[in-house]
Amino acid sequence: VQLQASGGGLVQAGGSLRLSCAASGRTISVYTMGWFRQAPGKVREFVVAISRNNNRPYYGDSVKGRFTISRDSAKNTVYLQMDNLSPEDTAVYYCATGSGIIASTISAATRYDYWGQGTLVTVSS
Repeated sequence: VQLQASGGGLVQAGGSLRLSCAASGRTISVYTMGWFRQAPGKVREFVVAISRNNNRPYYGDSVKGRFTISRDSAKNTVYLQMDNLSPEDTAVYYCATGSGIIASTISAATRYDYWGQGTLVTVSS
């Protein structure tokens, strides 16, 4: 299984970016797909995930109302639309996939068994 994240870059506060995570070796529609981020000097933080069980998205509190996860099964790709970005969103963003993840543990990084290489998002003030 390989996950290729892309779409990061430099954006001004209030702007938008869309990240992509192309998967190979795993059909994304039958696995939970998630995004995490890690800022310098901080622990990895859950951003959002979409459950294979009910196709429902679960958002971290810090991104609710600003970020949107979606997936294109035909392209086997997951997207993260990020709007109204702030400098606090600056981080390396990782996509991940896992199986057998229940809702109560969907935000736990340890539940995901494959990770992409990360893409850097920098938000300037």
